[in-house]
This record gives sequence, C-alpha cells and structure tokens, in this order.
Amino acid sequence: MATEGQFEYESVLCVKPEVNVYRIPPRASNRAIRAADWKLDAPDWTGRMRVTARGKVVYVKLEDKISGELFAQAPVDEYPGIAVETVSDSSRYFVLRIQDDNGRSAFIGIGFGDRGDAFDFNVALQDHFKYVAAPQSSLISDSCLTLVWSCRSN
Repeated sequence: MATEGQFEYESVLCVKPEVNVYRIPPRASNRAIRAADWKLDAPDWTGRMRVTARGKVVYVKLEDKISGELFAQAPVDEYPGIAVETVSDSSRYFVLRIQDDNGRSAFIGIGFGDRGDAFDFNVALQDHFKYVAAPQSSLISDSCLTLVWSCRSN
C-alpha cells in the first residue's frame, strides 16, 4: 500500500548556486546561536542548495555543484522551528537540522555570500508554510468561479 505523500509531486521552491556549510560547536546553553562562533573564513563544504516541497514538508537539499549528488538533507515540518533556525548576529546564516535515511540527525551551519540569497531562502520557507496554513477554499474566490462559469455558458 502507498504511504502518505508517495503520490504527491515535488515542487522546487528555491535554488541557490552557492551555499557554505560549517561545523558548529555544540550548544552550551539555551542562548542564541551566533555565526561569529563558527570558522566563517573556512567553510567545511561548499555546494548548491535546492529547496523543494512535497505535500506539507519542505526539504532543504545540499548538493554537489557539478554532479548534483546529495550531500545532506533537512526535512522541515514547520518554520520557524527546530529544523531551520536563524542566528542572532547575521541575516546570512542559519542552523539546519539534517537527517539521514535512518532518522539520525545533526546540526550544521549554512551561510550565503549574499544577503539577497539568504532573503530568498527565508521567503521561500515562509511562503510555503503560509500556503499550507491557508484554507484551500480561500485560494480561489467565488467571484473568480462566477466569472469562469459565466464565460463557459456563453
């Protein structure tokens, strides 16, 4: 039997050609995460980021720029939430909770060279979850349906 989401299509929300990945130190307390604590001048990996959606879940996929091979993936069920967190000292850096196929997870830092790329990433996540939360009946107004039916009857 098919599992839920198996027949849903995957839509691409955002693609950024360059994103840097950083190992981040373990969180010592409940205080905000700061990108200044990372080694920003020496990223641990650089590649492409593709943000896709399947049903209600967004997947942040980090891929090799040339081969497209998947480096890491972060399923996001809600935003803002634990899967994607902003840092307190910059708008260009985020913390991702990546997961493998076995369900093991780890936290990594990602950063964009351009503030505009970070803005696009943030807006893609916000727009998706705003769409998911909206009642589907409100997406098509009654006046639009009336217009369609009146055109077909002529």
